[in-house]
Amino acid sequence: MDIATQSEVLLRSAGYETWTWPGGGVPVVCFENASVAGFLHVFGSGEGLLADWRQVQQATLGRHAASLRSAGAKAWNVYALFLAGGSEPVLARQIERIEEDFSMTRKIARGDLRTAADLRRTLLPLLPVLSAPVIGGADYRARLRARLSDVPDDAAAAFLGAASASDVARILVDAP
Repeated sequence: MDIATQSEVLLRSAGYETWTWPGGGVPVVCFENASVAGFLHVFGSGEGLLADWRQVQQATLGRHAASLRSAGAKAWNVYALFLAGGSEPVLARQIERIEEDFSMTRKIARGDLRTAADLRRTLLPLLPVLSAPVIGGADYRARLRARLSDVPDDAAAAFLGAASASDVARILVDAP
């Protein structure tokens, strides 16, 4: 899996602008939206990630320092992501502990990313919350009527019937 390309696809679909920066020592995908800016670094191995993440972060932040300084409130919401596809599972905890370093940026670090689902789970803190509505063979009139339990019966009947909005409003105003 091409982590950088797949990350760009996910981030763009979430409304981020993305672009690559070739000067980071490892592939870097830069991203931002109205409230977040970030840098996604892709390492060839978990060992390389553990060995080099600090210097890679320093180089990236150094290169983009002027832009970050002028970013206003967004400068408080900068993410650095450190990702690796080819990583030994035994390194997973060491890699994840990078997130406990609160200096300079918020961090997300993962190794052993093998599938698009792994990558999506990793990027969840940056993606909008989505819920899949459950739509089944339901009686929508009955469900709506149940939600209108605080509305007088004649107003609910008028609303669910063919009454005009002004008729429904008059019924509600005249209700005890």
